[in-house]
Amino acid sequence: MRGCIIKRGSRWAVVYDLARDENGRRRRRWKGGFATKREATAALTEIASRLQRGEYVEPSKQTLGVYLREWLIGRQATIRPSTLASYRMNVESHLAPALGSVPLQALTAATLNAFYSDMLADGRKHGRGGLSARTVRYTHMILRRALSDAVRQQLLVRNVADSASPPRPRATAAMKTWSGPELRAFLDSTVSERFYAAFLLAATTGMRRGEVLGLHWRDLDLDAGRAAVTQTLIAVRGELMFSTPKTAKGRRLVALDAFTVAALREHRRSQLVERLSLGPDYQDRDLVFCQENGEPVHPDRFSDLFDRMVKAAGLPRVRFHDLRHTHATLALAAGVHPKVVSERLGHATVSITLDTYSHALPAMQEEAAERVAALVFA
Repeated sequence: MRGCIIKRGSRWAVVYDLARDENGRRRRRWKGGFATKREATAALTEIASRLQRGEYVEPSKQTLGVYLREWLIGRQATIRPSTLASYRMNVESHLAPALGSVPLQALTAATLNAFYSDMLADGRKHGRGGLSARTVRYTHMILRRALSDAVRQQLLVRNVADSASPPRPRATAAMKTWSGPELRAFLDSTVSERFYAAFLLAATTGMRRGEVLGLHWRDLDLDAGRAAVTQTLIAVRGELMFSTPKTAKGRRLVALDAFTVAALREHRRSQLVERLSLGPDYQDRDLVFCQENGEPVHPDRFSDLFDRMVKAAGLPRVRFHDLRHTHATLALAAGVHPKVVSERLGHATVSITLDTYSHALPAMQEEAAERVAALVFA
């Protein structure tokens, strides 16, 4: 690197050359405002060192708000639409209003920590109080990911979010699941309902709500007793769309029991009757679970229906997603290997399954102890 130190009035400045641009033109940079020649010399030495290590970042006045909005545009092709919508909501609701005018390169860990404290104390709109630690930590995760990309693009020397201290999430409420008899009581109470087969499928496979509502008949092989999970139905800003599962393991084949297969066959016969009654007004999208006219079911409306069915059955209140938890808990309690349970749920790793359903493991350990003892002392 070529560089020098010059005096400009009562102050000192450094002048240095960067690598020539793609057209071979010289790129010269100035950095002034140093009170002494020694300070300027130290700055020039630091710049030269960063250039040599490949860590040099050109000074920029770009604000965090401008960068985040450009970052979201660049991320459109790499993340799920629902994830992108969530990121955008957090940027526009929290990050941009509070930190949007801060120059990207002036951001510090102390600034972020103060921002997180403000979110906890008074982060809701219209003075309605603070946000949860979980929400604040999620916002931190978004910012950390965005700044990590800025480092890779050589817009920042380092990711200051790595040095920040987001709040620890509070302990979550205990997982709610049904026992086997409770699940059976719910299914018996809804057997005549239009979406009975959807409730049953979720309970016997652990499929997520979006996976159930995104299932097509072409994804089912009822003769072999298999369901291929390849997509999920999501709502993004009120608009329904199909997306891919969150992880590669989310795309999976799930075995179906004979009882569930029979219920799906009966559901298909009922659906064909609806289709014939509507004739050309029926929108054939090949969906296993849909509205009477063939259109997709909004996930929120589907959950509302489930809530009403649970209340009518007089059972402990659980969410539709808790059918997934119930399936996993009952499977582990029945001695199904955690790896198999993990594969059925579509978890990225078996450790996620073990961590999530650790409450079901003590009984398995007790049974294992008795079995081993029986082999030794019988």
